[in-house]
Amino acid sequence: MCHPTVNLELDHGDLPVGDSERLLKATADILPLLDREIDRVGVCIVRDDRMSELHGRWKQKETTTDVVTFDLSDSSDAPLRVDIAICLDEAVRQASDRGHQPVDELLLYVVHGLLHCCGFDDVDESASAAMHQEEDRLLRKIGWGAVYDSGGDS
Repeated sequence: MCHPTVNLELDHGDLPVGDSERLLKATADILPLLDREIDRVGVCIVRDDRMSELHGRWKQKETTTDVVTFDLSDSSDAPLRVDIAICLDEAVRQASDRGHQPVDELLLYVVHGLLHCCGFDDVDESASAAMHQEEDRLLRKIGWGAVYDSGGDS
């Protein structure tokens, strides 16, 4: 059994150190709960400008977004090697609208990206609902609590 590595890179210095450490630990805590062996997870926190660039280059959409995931695994049966870009600016906006902290939203984005690599998708309303339910289930399991459906109207 391999021991996965988790790396967190900040493309800027705006996330408090305590939040960075919590995000890194929570990500590591989620990995054993996934239905896929994990080799390496790299998370890069970016701003709107960098996210728009990544989104345009890889998804042909010239707008910012919450998360872009790059599954670098050799196959769907191989241990997961993934890079995930998450957007701090979008997390700040969403957290403000939804009544929680940006670090909660950032962790939700990481879990969302990991679930994409484990076969979940959000292509339609039903699949999206199932994915969000799994996100919150995993977050509750590590003691973080639901983020997507935290009891608000969203």
